[in-house]
Formats: sequence, C-alpha cells, structure tokens
Amino acid sequence: QKKIYKYKKVLSNPSRWEVVLKEIRTLVDMALTSPLQDDSIHQAPLEIVSKLLSENNNLTTQDHESIIVAIAPLLENNHPPPDLCEFFCKHCRERPRSMVVIEVFTPVVQRILKHNMDFGKCPRLRLFTQEYILALNELNAGMEVVKKFIHSMHGPTGQCPHPRVLPNLVAVCLAAIYSCYEEFINSRDNSPSLKEIRNGCQQQCDRKPNLPLRLLHTSPDLVSQEATLTESRLKPVIVTSNEIHVEVERNNTANQKMTANVGNDSEPNLIDCLMVSPTCSTMSIELSAQADRILGCYVEILKMLSDYDDWRPALASLLQPIPFPKDNCLFLSFNFFFRELKYVIQRFAEDPRQEVHSCLLSVRAGKDGWFQLYSPGGVACDDDGELFASMVHILMGSCYKTKKFLLSLAENKLGPCMLLALRGNQTMVEILCLMLEYNIIDNNDTQLQIISTLESTDVGKRMYEQLCDRQRELKELQRKGGPTRLTLPSKSTDADLARLLSSGSFGNLENLSLAFTNVTSACAEHLIKLPSLKQLNLWSTQFGDAGLRLLSEHLTMLQVLNLCETPVTDAGLLALSSMKSLCSLNMNSTKLSADTYEDLKVFL
Repeated sequence: QKKIYKYKKVLSNPSRWEVVLKEIRTLVDMALTSPLQDDSIHQAPLEIVSKLLSENNNLTTQDHESIIVAIAPLLENNHPPPDLCEFFCKHCRERPRSMVVIEVFTPVVQRILKHNMDFGKCPRLRLFTQEYILALNELNAGMEVVKKFIHSMHGPTGQCPHPRVLPNLVAVCLAAIYSCYEEFINSRDNSPSLKEIRNGCQQQCDRKPNLPLRLLHTSPDLVSQEATLTESRLKPVIVTSNEIHVEVERNNTANQKMTANVGNDSEPNLIDCLMVSPTCSTMSIELSAQADRILGCYVEILKMLSDYDDWRPALASLLQPIPFPKDNCLFLSFNFFFRELKYVIQRFAEDPRQEVHSCLLSVRAGKDGWFQLYSPGGVACDDDGELFASMVHILMGSCYKTKKFLLSLAENKLGPCMLLALRGNQTMVEILCLMLEYNIIDNNDTQLQIISTLESTDVGKRMYEQLCDRQRELKELQRKGGPTRLTLPSKSTDADLARLLSSGSFGNLENLSLAFTNVTSACAEHLIKLPSLKQLNLWSTQFGDAGLRLLSEHLTMLQVLNLCETPVTDAGLLALSSMKSLCSLNMNSTKLSADTYEDLKVFL
C-alpha cells in the first residue's frame, strides 16, 4: 500500500514523460514480482495508469504506444479498467495499423472473449473488442485477418474448448450491428446514444437541443407547398443523419396530416410522421459507406461463426429470439442486414440436426421467427421462395410433420405453398397433399384449388394419385371389423407393420402390442390411422420423440401407453400433455427428467 501510494503521488504530477514512463515500468515490475496474492496488486497499477491517461490528453502517439507496451505484462491475467478500455479504443480508431494492436491487444481481447461473463456489467470491454475487430478489418488483408482471429479463438480441433467465446462474439457482433442504426432509433424518444453515454451524457437534459437527425426541407415553406399538391404520390422526403439516409414516400393522406403541424416551431420528427401516417408505401434505409463497412464486417463474422459445426447449435439458439425490437418498423427496413444474414439462415436450414433447424421457428407463439421473416411476404424475403422451400423441407423431414405446423402454413403461407407447388417444388407438393390427407383445409373451393394445383404438374399428379390410393386404403382399414387385439412378433419392422395393416380392416382394433420389435417413429404414420386404438405397447422399441408428437395430435382416444426402454426424451414426452384421455403411462428406463415428470403430473 505504501508503494502504491508513492507511485500515485509521483504520477499525479508528471513533469517529464521520460521519467513517468520509467516510473510506470518500475510500478509494473513491483506488481509482477510481489509475493502477495491479491487481485488489487495488479489492478492498482492499471487504475493509476488509467487515471494518468484520462487527465493528460496531450500525449503523442509515441507516448501512447510506450505506455501500452509498458503495462502489457499486467494485461495478460487482468481485464483493463473502463478508462483504460476507452484509451485502447481511441488508439484502435486512430492507429489501426499499429503493431501494438496486433502484438499487445490481441492477447487482451482473446482473454476477454474467453473469460468475460457479462458484457452488460462491462460495456467498455465490449466496445474495446468491437474497435479491435474493426482495426483488424482496416489492415491490408481485411476480413482475412479477422477470419484468422476467429479461427484462433475457435482452435484447430473440431470442438472449441472455451464455452464463453461464442456467446461473447455474438454479443459483440449484435451490439455493433445495432449501434449502426442507434442514432436513428434513439431519435424517437430523445434518449442518449451509446456514443453520448461514453462521453458522459446520461440524461435527456444533458443532450444538445438539436438532434442530429432531422427532416431536411428543400425550402422554408416546403410544408405549405406540399399542402397544395394534388398528385397521388409525393416526392420522397429525405431524412439524414451522420450515418444514415432514409427515404420515405408518402401519399396525400399523410400530407394532409402533416399540414396540421404548420405553424409549429419545432421540426417534425420522422417517427412522428410515421406514427400519424400509417400509409407509408415504401421506406428504405441507406447507410453511409463507413457504416456499411462496419455492418458488413460484423455480419461476415456471424457468417464465419455459422460455418463451424460445433458452434452452429449454440449460434442458432442465441439468434432464435430475434435480437432486435419487433415493434421497430425502421429496423425491418434494414435490407442490407437481412440480405447478408440470409447465408446464416441458409446454414441453419441445411443442418440436419433438429436442435439447429428447429431454431428457425419462433421461440414462442405470437412472436415471429426467422422462418416467418424469410418466407414469402416476410420483410426479409428477397427471392422467389427458395429459402422458404429449404426451411420447410428440413422442418418436414424432422419432427415437424404435425397438424400444428401444417395448420400454421395453411393459415399464413398457403398462397406461397401453392405457387411453389405450381412450379414443381416437390416439398410444397408434399405439403399440399398432407393438408388434404389430414383435413387441414375446410373450405371446399380451396380444396379444389389445391387439387387443381397438384394436377398441373407431373410430380403433383403422381403424389395426388398416391394420396387417393392411401385414402381408399384408409377407408378399408377403418371399416368396422377385424380383431380387437393384435401383437406383432418380435423383430418386426415398420415395413412389416405397414404390410399387416394394409391386408384388411382394423376398425375394431383397440389393443396393439409392438413390444420388443424394431419399429421406429416412422410407424406413427400408420398408427394414427387406427380410430379405435386405446392401448399401445411400445416397450423396448426405437420409437422416439417425432412419433410421440404425431400420436399426441391424432390418437385422442388412447388410454394406455407403454414407453418403457424407448429413446424418448423430455421434448417428446411433453407433447403427451395434450392427450387428455391417457390414464396409464409407463416411462421406466427412459430419459425422463424430474421437471418433466412434475409437468406431466399436472396435465395427465
């Protein structure tokens, strides 16, 4: 403590920087050689230097680099304090090509990404990481240097050994992407921007009265001139700020509402214009070249992250609740971001793992997910439905061939499905056939239109004929008659069960035992056709979650279900909560957790 006090006193009144630099090196050596094990011994020198830098703004670039190199040993095992982070950010912005950025800042940023637990408590660590990445992007190789840095954070093996790296990188990228539009968004409520918070402005009263974002008029009496226009479409109003240019087209209804503000001394805010004018026909946001480069850099990092197989499940989970405000109509016009992020969504749609592609759907009912945004009619869809078809194909191929999923498509995306089926997309043809098979469509005219769509292509005609054959077999299967109890021999397969059920009528079948057979979730498509089934024994089979979801939607009369020694998990077992007729459920030797058990007790 005495030594630290001495250095504080010496460095509080610097005279010659040569002496100051020497004292800093001595201070660092003292902290590194001290036998005492205390975090404050290493943090105190960093705080002293941080205060010294904040009180002396007239240092040369050479002084900056000398001080950074002097304190570098202390940064190997310690996060820099907030003021020092600000100093590092300034150096990255002013001298991005300095060797200090590569040689000194790289291990510091690596340590932040590997060990930081909460950027919310340490926002300047995140800002420093953002500025460091932008400095790398300013080098001659540009994104190649950034790519090598990301690869160094992941490591050479197929599995990243540091679990905090991915969440921290995603947090840095999303914060940087959002900050590209921050000034524009915060103009709505006059709240301070991140840049202003960094400069010490916390309250609205601290801000300059004139916001940087304002409607720019071509002449002082533009509003009165607009009131006399009779064209149905007005010239665009250009909204500009330091970083952003926005173009809004309005019609006469909006113009009449705008003229109500004539005589008001304050200029109208763009958000106010939008609020009083829901008739905006188009709105596009065009970023400046600098902001465009910043946004492009961080979107490219998200693309890189999606290329690592081990990171993709966690990345999909982090992005599933769309990390931007849903009610912000301006954000939905950030076409560049959505266009570039399409690569990431495509990677999710191509991944066969359910934990990845299931994150394309919304995190909960009533909230849009990436599936909705990139489907035809969504704000991010810029193709003819190719990505939409890919997402539907992968979802239908896993465990989402359910009434609920088909019903949502029929309610919201029936038109795009029919259009893509008309163009010969096999996935969409299958979707339309399933809608007819599961009686999703109630309207007769819509059913006839779907049938006409199917018969207009060769693949549709073939699949519709197969559907008709299945429907005839279904009527024969469900016709009253046949046994009430049935037990399949052990080692029977899905094909054996399908062959048996196609051999006659099973409308009276109430008890079916498939115990110790080799059936899988695929046999659920045949089981749901048994209308009278009340007892089902699946003991020691490979029947899984996908099959349970299908049973829960169709076998509403099922009373007894044996899932002993099956590979079902909590995700599938929770689907059984909708089966109100279920009286007996055997889940011995399954992966049932205690929480799911308690949840099922409530519902069943």
